[in-house]
Amino acid sequence: MDCGFFLAPMAELSHRALRELIEGFGGCDEYYTEMISAGALLSGGPFEGWYTDPLPRPEKLVYQLVGADRDQLVRAAALLDSRDCAGIDINMGCSAPAIRRTGAGAAWMTDIDRAGDLAGGLRKAVKKRLSVKLRTGLADDFDYLLRFCRRLADAGVELITLHPRTIREKFRRSARWDHVARLKRELGIPVAGNGDAATAGDLCRRAASGACNAVMAGRGAVRQPWIFAEAQRMEAARRGAGQAGEDGRAEGAGEAAFPEPVNLEETALRFVELLALHQPPEFHASRARRFFAYYCDNLIWAHHVKTLLGRETELSGMAGVLTDYFRDHPEERLRGESAAKQPAPL
Repeated sequence: MDCGFFLAPMAELSHRALRELIEGFGGCDEYYTEMISAGALLSGGPFEGWYTDPLPRPEKLVYQLVGADRDQLVRAAALLDSRDCAGIDINMGCSAPAIRRTGAGAAWMTDIDRAGDLAGGLRKAVKKRLSVKLRTGLADDFDYLLRFCRRLADAGVELITLHPRTIREKFRRSARWDHVARLKRELGIPVAGNGDAATAGDLCRRAASGACNAVMAGRGAVRQPWIFAEAQRMEAARRGAGQAGEDGRAEGAGEAAFPEPVNLEETALRFVELLALHQPPEFHASRARRFFAYYCDNLIWAHHVKTLLGRETELSGMAGVLTDYFRDHPEERLRGESAAKQPAPL
């Protein structure tokens, strides 16, 4: 597969409203959903229809499942596999203590045979692409990681996404992209990399490095929903330049300017509108706060705006905060035409 650009699965963020926003800028190659509880899906939980909404591009959507029970995961995967989608992904990387304590998420990485047995059961139930997203493990032990991934590949997993940090590291240290590259060389199936992709330039540099088959962006895509469109334009410009810079792709790709201005106010208000349309009222406040915790980093007075948004409980109030801010700071409306600070690297 060519090196693609994927939206990472993120709790309270990788829902239809964000996908619609990103798609409006040109989209990406694949969208992963936020993690879907296998047990809740099978029991008909009240919000599962929102979690499994495949729009706007079902053919690009990858459903991500989380759970500790093998049979529940297999049944849930079969149910989602029957829908129009690009594939089914199993979460073996979530390091949240509440998830790990149940035996789900990264807890799967503690037992190679248990994980391999699950993958085998899933392979029999899933006709579309089967993938797994994981971390390096409890410790920085590449040999163990490779054995674990080989067992999954032998069982029929077709794509591994590696977030190259240990379970305990969260985001405290830089992602070990050398592990992604090495896993790609030695595994024999496509490998995607996730971590430290804060800008379009980061995406292009990772793609140019040959370290992976796809680059996944998470928080960077929330801060800059246009990140994939920008990266794709950079790649197109590089290809158009032909041989004008073999080094230019690796070193200069991230310096290219986005060729079209981004209206930060319109983008923010568009997200509020999409959230109202495509998420239940019970989710509005939490999802909006999560989004703007990252998106507001584009603004000079980010902390102030986040504080004001945090006081609002309704989307209408949040829209008012944003409208007032840009009324008072019109110079910040267009990205690239103000002194607005750039998001710091993840």
